[in-house]
Amino acid sequence: MVSPKAIAFYLPQYHPIPENDAWWGKGFTEWRNVVNARRRFSGHYQPHLPSELGFYDLRLPEAREAQAKLASQFGIHGFCYYHYWFNGRRILERPFQEVFELGKPSLPFCLCWANENWSRRWDGSEDEILLRQDYHEEDDIAHIQSLIPCFSDPRYIRIDDKPVFLVYKISDLPNPRRTAAQWRSVAKNNGLKDLYLILVESRENNIIDPRIIGFDASLEFQPCWPILDTLVPKTPSLRERLIGKWQNESPGKKVHHVFDYDSLCHAALARPLPSYLRFPCVTPSWDNTARRKWGGVVLENSTPELYGDWLDKTIARMETMRLPEPLIFINAWNEWAEGNHLEPDQRWGTGYLEQTLRALQGAGG
Repeated sequence: MVSPKAIAFYLPQYHPIPENDAWWGKGFTEWRNVVNARRRFSGHYQPHLPSELGFYDLRLPEAREAQAKLASQFGIHGFCYYHYWFNGRRILERPFQEVFELGKPSLPFCLCWANENWSRRWDGSEDEILLRQDYHEEDDIAHIQSLIPCFSDPRYIRIDDKPVFLVYKISDLPNPRRTAAQWRSVAKNNGLKDLYLILVESRENNIIDPRIIGFDASLEFQPCWPILDTLVPKTPSLRERLIGKWQNESPGKKVHHVFDYDSLCHAALARPLPSYLRFPCVTPSWDNTARRKWGGVVLENSTPELYGDWLDKTIARMETMRLPEPLIFINAWNEWAEGNHLEPDQRWGTGYLEQTLRALQGAGG
């Protein structure tokens, strides 16, 4: 059996920045959404509140060290930090930048470019763009050039000595093959062997053979929205319950939708493997109603044991995936306002972390 390396997605939005002050009010961080979350139906688990790490501020080195220590204690190989770049403008960069510049914590890391436009969807105004991506060749070069020092860090996660770089929304790139070629050229011209490029299968239009656009592999992001689409007919009672509750409050708006967590686990495990390389991913839970007035998605009835079983079976399945490195991604380490976090909360404590360690140790034994 493979000895998997677990990489957990990491959200840096737990410190104030001028942009969020202007858009959402002075002192805004992700914690404001978290603590304002409310139950939407009977038995709904909200709010998700942290336990032993508390409501941390990621400007503090002590907070980042505590996270890394806990992650390492429970078998997490490294973090995949979300990286925000808007034509030379970086947002929420301070936590990772300080990790890089200070040389600690020592936990390995890689980057995922979260290349979506920023809008006001948190308060329901999807059409109001706050920061827009503007893709062009010169920016491709400047972007990857800015990351060369990070890619050269000895902690940076590599495959075949190539730094791993993920792109969240490949469908937004006007010419992804050209972008990939530019990135590889810049990397090689700066002394790197190459880059290992992974596209994130975040939505249906991002599920393509990565080789077609010059990428090396894909990542099966979880929860997988195309899988959820197949589960909708199987949960009519849950949908009707929510529609009945919300139709008067938000007329004409998309209601929140609830899916059974265990059903997602089984559907993900039954999904055929593609002909190309695709790294697996699991999620401990999901509930983004803390961020959304409507149109949220809830995975109901998640438990550490169900998550641990999904992780066990996904790791076992990796034997047939022909992966160059046994990386398995977990979404996420600390997405508190999306209800998917390995970090301990007041309901389950370290339960999800304990299941993570058990599964990883069992695979390596």
